[in-house]
Amino acid sequence: MAEMNFGGVIENVITPKEFSLEKAREILKNETIAVLGYGVQGPGQACNLRDNGFNVIVGQREGKTYDKAVNDGWVPGETLFSLEEAAQRGTIICMLLSDAAQIAVWPKVLPYLTAGKALYFSHGFGINWNDRTGIVPPADVDVIMVAPKGSGTSLRTMFLEGRGLNSSYAIYQDATGKAMDRVLAFGIGIGSGYMFETTFQREAVSDLTGERGSLMGAIQGLLLAQYEVLRENGHTPSEAFNETVEELTQSLMPLFAAKGMDWMYANCSTTAQRGALDWMTPFHDAIKPVMYKLYESVKCGNEAQISIDSNSQPDYREKLNKELQALHESEMWRTAEVVRQLRPENDVK
Repeated sequence: MAEMNFGGVIENVITPKEFSLEKAREILKNETIAVLGYGVQGPGQACNLRDNGFNVIVGQREGKTYDKAVNDGWVPGETLFSLEEAAQRGTIICMLLSDAAQIAVWPKVLPYLTAGKALYFSHGFGINWNDRTGIVPPADVDVIMVAPKGSGTSLRTMFLEGRGLNSSYAIYQDATGKAMDRVLAFGIGIGSGYMFETTFQREAVSDLTGERGSLMGAIQGLLLAQYEVLRENGHTPSEAFNETVEELTQSLMPLFAAKGMDWMYANCSTTAQRGALDWMTPFHDAIKPVMYKLYESVKCGNEAQISIDSNSQPDYREKLNKELQALHESEMWRTAEVVRQLRPENDVK
């Protein structure tokens, strides 16, 4: 482990320098990794592990996702099986199904969680709220987690580019005494850039807060509010979108992603600097109470229950698609389609 100073707080992190891929292969050389689910995280983790030389099989129901697994090179009857058969064959059983699907298939997976196996997650939801999900592991298996800080698509893309996506890791239950080696080896195997320690509870709460907050929910709300104010005051869709979204994503985000917000401010006009410094505090003061309300709703389990109730409805997918379609058809994101076509990289030469 390496000690790193995060703004005055010392944390231990794991990188491939401290925990090599060769060491990970040695630790997991006798394991059969059964990846259950080939939707969001499954493809990236399974393919990265396979490319890194680990023994991997996939469990997936037949259908479009099963066909995708076949197209990715997983062979039915050899490396691609039903969920139940993959769970039976695996020594590390990876629950990479959606949260709702994990609840539904848990009774089918549980009989194959025999002593000494490991149960692996990439999200703390099922375990942290197991009073609601019913996912209570046997006492004689390891329960571990590596949670990439991004989508499975990003994990795979960055792996193919020779980069790693940061991940957190946690141990909920160490029945064999090998849980730490297993989880760190797994994190290196899927292509983590660096790993930081967490707990299932902290990961679940921070993840749901982030998704509903700055990563998705809050950012859409903020962008839409500014876009609407500009449009309601006579600005054209193109102008409103460029000043709200395009400049943020194409120009400013790369700057503060590279070296921080202060560096981004330093590379903007003095007028922009002054306005940003003056207005960041009113925005902070207005938003923080909403963030506290969100955090408490997540922590008490309310958000988890809303997800469970919603995702378990038979017409869930139909309702979700209608909501996403409405978002797609909004003026701001229809404008985005035109703006993307006008980016220089899309010029036909």
